[in-house]
Amino acid sequence: MPVINRVAALSDEMAAWRHDFHENPELLYEVHRTAGIVADKLRAFGCDEVVTGIGRTGVVGVIRGRKATSGRTIGLRADMDALPIMETSGVPYASKVPGKMHACGHDGHTAMLLGAAKYLAETRNFDGTAVVIFQPAEEGGGGGKAMVDDGLMTRWNIQEVYGMHNMPGLPEGHFATTPGAMLASSDNIQITVNGKGGHAGAGPHKSVDSVLIGSQIVNALQSIVSRNVDPLKSAVVSITQFHAGTAFNIIPEVAELCGTVRTLDPEVRDLVERRIGEVADSVARAYGGSAATNYTRMYPVTMNHAREAGVAAEVARDIAGADRVNEKFIPMMGAEDFSFMLEARPGAMILVGMGDGNECHHPAYIFNDNILGHGASYWVRLIEKTMPAG
Repeated sequence: MPVINRVAALSDEMAAWRHDFHENPELLYEVHRTAGIVADKLRAFGCDEVVTGIGRTGVVGVIRGRKATSGRTIGLRADMDALPIMETSGVPYASKVPGKMHACGHDGHTAMLLGAAKYLAETRNFDGTAVVIFQPAEEGGGGGKAMVDDGLMTRWNIQEVYGMHNMPGLPEGHFATTPGAMLASSDNIQITVNGKGGHAGAGPHKSVDSVLIGSQIVNALQSIVSRNVDPLKSAVVSITQFHAGTAFNIIPEVAELCGTVRTLDPEVRDLVERRIGEVADSVARAYGGSAATNYTRMYPVTMNHAREAGVAAEVARDIAGADRVNEKFIPMMGAEDFSFMLEARPGAMILVGMGDGNECHHPAYIFNDNILGHGASYWVRLIEKTMPAG
């Protein structure tokens, strides 16, 4: 079963919705315009229930099938927020908001799920309940967790939940998923180095150089991945900020390091967290200073459940054909807060190919409108296949 004809007929409409969202990007939880449009459209489609304000600015639409004997409820999730990036794509519908851009395709995710919702509300050719979930604040705000904490799964008795993300570099209209780890956990680290300030030229021997200590910590942290983590497992420790000093001739008393940690295994995550604190502390003491580490766990590993990953792959094969579905996708070190939903309920994330083009988070990133029909058809087929009307 290829792209559904009725869904294909919605492609121009979905593209128009996406272009409007793209021109008017909103960040994190401040997606008021986007969420309002989504809610209005869901009501116009005839959804049985539309609720706003879930997880602050999330939107939920409920569509009941023509039968309700299965007792099943399946959630479909899309994210709505943009990024703080100045767009350079040059498309005619480029962002009208300076410094904000849909550079990760969430405008496309929202449009595809809206298209699926319109079709499902029209046809209702399934036995059960479909819950369409439009989430704010994926880009660092933990909107997925906020929606779960706000009762998303329990209020609508969602039994399974599925997510989708576009994938530049994967051929157009292809799909990829895998059981187990799909995307990495994402954590933030902040290390405050305390030394003793002094004159950098006249009296460096009387100081404890926080810059020197911080530099040694940056180097030493790289030994964690190479010497503490099992070489058959994955981890990334990247220091991305180093702040210290106010003048050319003053050794600063304090330096601050910030960075990110990515892992694909909960035990490796625990190990890396412990070792970062130990390494920073021991290096600082060796140079006569001290270091305080603040390790903040952000997003857990996006861990697909085996059965549901198999369901996702089977549905994708119906849409794209067996030769265009990779069901043994090699995990990536990117992160997704859909992981919180997968901790709450069984489910799976799938990637839909964009073809060639700039990577996500690039200022010239362009979403490929040709895949709107593929994504929306996947959502529709997932509901109709897993909850057949008979």
